[in-house]
Amino acid sequence: MFTGASKTRWVDMSAGAAEAVSQGATVVITHRVREGKHADYEAWLEEIAPVCKASPGQLDWHIVRPVAGLTETYTVIIRFDTTASLRHWMESPDRVRLIEKVRPLLVTGDDFFVSSGLDFWFTPGGAKARVPVRWKQYLVTWSAIYPLGLGVPLVVRPVLRLLGAPDNPLLTTLAVTGTVVFLMVYVVMPRYTALLKRWLFA
Repeated sequence: MFTGASKTRWVDMSAGAAEAVSQGATVVITHRVREGKHADYEAWLEEIAPVCKASPGQLDWHIVRPVAGLTETYTVIIRFDTTASLRHWMESPDRVRLIEKVRPLLVTGDDFFVSSGLDFWFTPGGAKARVPVRWKQYLVTWSAIYPLGLGVPLVVRPVLRLLGAPDNPLLTTLAVTGTVVFLMVYVVMPRYTALLKRWLFA
């Protein structure tokens, strides 16, 4: 979706390049928007979004918007079916044209990194393409999932009963795991990894 010649980071996280091509691929982009330019940037997102979503192999994308008064940084996470599809979009003339259009709105240049796994959880803002060692990723993920695994069922089960859903183990498990994954991706990990950033990258 975005690129800057001086800040491109293509990261091969798989066992080999051939394996990476066949796996799903994720690109994480961070843009720090100039003060007073958020409305213009939002308009730009509305322009580039349908172009990106029409690119072959595009699966989904998510935008993490800045907190008003605290940050000007947008994080955009885009998933493709293969690394080849992602690279096709990243190097497309449409993206290059739209990146040049948005540059005046940015404090710093465009920055992104690509991963074929879940490593993007462990690259907080400013970390560029660095990824913590696996044992730290394991401990952080475990320590985040454990309390969610304990607490989410205590909330989800009563809600399902309140909504009149049948007491079906498969349905309950589906709802519980879906909630845990949602919280991990959108709520817990972005904040947790930012909190532990110094230790993760030590």
